[in-house]
Amino acid sequence: MNFYHAFMIWTFTVTCEGVKTVHPECWIVLHLQEKEAECLVKMSLLNINGTNAGCLVEWDGVNCWPAVSVGERVSVSCPPLLKSHELISRTCTSKGWSNMSVPYYIACFQDNSTEEEEIGHISEYFARVKLIYTVGYGMSLSSLCIAVFIFCIFRKLLCTRIYIHLNLFSTFILRALAVFVKDAVLFADETVNHCTVSTVLCKASVTFFQYCVLSNFYWLLVEGLYLQTLLTFTFAHKRTFFWCYTLVGWGTPSVTVTIWTFLKYSYDDYGCWDDLDSGFWWIIKIPILLSVLVNFLMFINISRIIIVKTKTPDSNGGDKRFYRRLAKSTLLLIPLFGVHYIVFALFPEHVGLEARLFFELVLGSFQGFIVALLYCFLNSEVQNEIRKEIEKYKSRTDINTFHMATQDFIA
Repeated sequence: MNFYHAFMIWTFTVTCEGVKTVHPECWIVLHLQEKEAECLVKMSLLNINGTNAGCLVEWDGVNCWPAVSVGERVSVSCPPLLKSHELISRTCTSKGWSNMSVPYYIACFQDNSTEEEEIGHISEYFARVKLIYTVGYGMSLSSLCIAVFIFCIFRKLLCTRIYIHLNLFSTFILRALAVFVKDAVLFADETVNHCTVSTVLCKASVTFFQYCVLSNFYWLLVEGLYLQTLLTFTFAHKRTFFWCYTLVGWGTPSVTVTIWTFLKYSYDDYGCWDDLDSGFWWIIKIPILLSVLVNFLMFINISRIIIVKTKTPDSNGGDKRFYRRLAKSTLLLIPLFGVHYIVFALFPEHVGLEARLFFELVLGSFQGFIVALLYCFLNSEVQNEIRKEIEKYKSRTDINTFHMATQDFIA
């Protein structure tokens, strides 16, 4: 068993212990870096003060061996969070430090068969999740681009409602692109240690991703606000409301991400800014939670209004059909309003990791496809326009065929 496997098992152990200060899989890397820095300080002090010891301070990649005289034997323990209590010893000889009495991978990882299987299971699970959400975002991206193209062609359909849909489509497109960009920057090169890399490109990709996610949530909120306004106010200045919606949908994420970027750069400029356990993460998380909560409350209120209006005896048949159609669309909008995020909203990031990944990555990746399906492909107005264009095309084709046949007959 090589050191890489030992490192993976150690990583898994730390993950199971639920260390919260940094990413669990990165804790061991940062721990070793800290110990190495301390050891380098000891080396520099030793060089300044001088020593008569037979063996100098030495860093072996895991532990720092102190300066001792020839013949002395030093024992160190396994790194923290490992359950093994076996000591590793080295003796100072006239030729320098001797070999370790027991290699690290034997002393610290005695029962590793089960842990290796668990690591393999986790790796396979993450690989499957990445494959599924890549397919999901790919489907969402392609379907949303087609939907935007359809709305741009049939300009007779454009109104306040469609403009809001187009902005929502844009946020889903940006979110899918941001996921692909972030994966390409952070995880494309497997030889790069993503726990310690800290470049402008990776920080920019994470910042862009956070902005796209926030915009997506707030345009989902705008969809709920518009439906609420449609049911509550019979006569509304739609143009004025649209500018308010635009300010909410694009303005709030812009201000939030700007504040978050400034504070991260000033006070927490470590790694690629993707540490979800950092206190500054709440600057992003609180607005998301507020949008989800408001959407959830609006969903309940919208459902109540629709039920009341469909049961009102004074409403005519057309109104009832309209409200029934809204009721169906509202039930389908449950995942779009982000209500399913309520399940994990207040839990720590490491709790229910597999279920959280399934909800937020797998289901979230297909969310854009569902939006395009509901708002465009299954929209009766869009279908009627497409049907008219097909009929026009058929009529023109039939006329051209008739003219060609007539010309052949005359000839």
